[in-house]
Amino acid sequence: MSHMKRISVTVYGANRPCPGCVQMPSSQETKTWLEAALWRKFPELPLVFRYVDIDSPSTDEDQMWAMKILNDEYIYPLVVLNGDVVAEGNPSLKVITEKIAALSL
Repeated sequence: MSHMKRISVTVYGANRPCPGCVQMPSSQETKTWLEAALWRKFPELPLVFRYVDIDSPSTDEDQMWAMKILNDEYIYPLVVLNGDVVAEGNPSLKVITEKIAALSL
C-alpha cells in the first residue's frame, strides 16, 4: 500500500440551492462535510478533495461536468470519484465510502 494511487473526490455545485434542495446544505457545505467524514473513515488513504463552481469551471473535465449539470443531466451537488459519478443531490455517505473502499483494495 506504499504507492497507492490518489483518490480524487470532486464536488460540483453552485452558490445557490439546487431546485428542490432548499432545505439541504449548500454544495460547499456538502464538500466540507464529505471531506471531514471521509478523512475520519480513511485517514491512511491519499484522498484529494476539490470543489468546483459550475458557473466558473477551470478545466476541460470540470467544464464537461458543469455543462451536464446545467443541461439537467445531473443535479448538484454532484460528487465525482476518480471520474465516476457516485452521488448527486443529497449524497449517501454509505455509497461513497463503499466506492472508496473498493478503490483502495
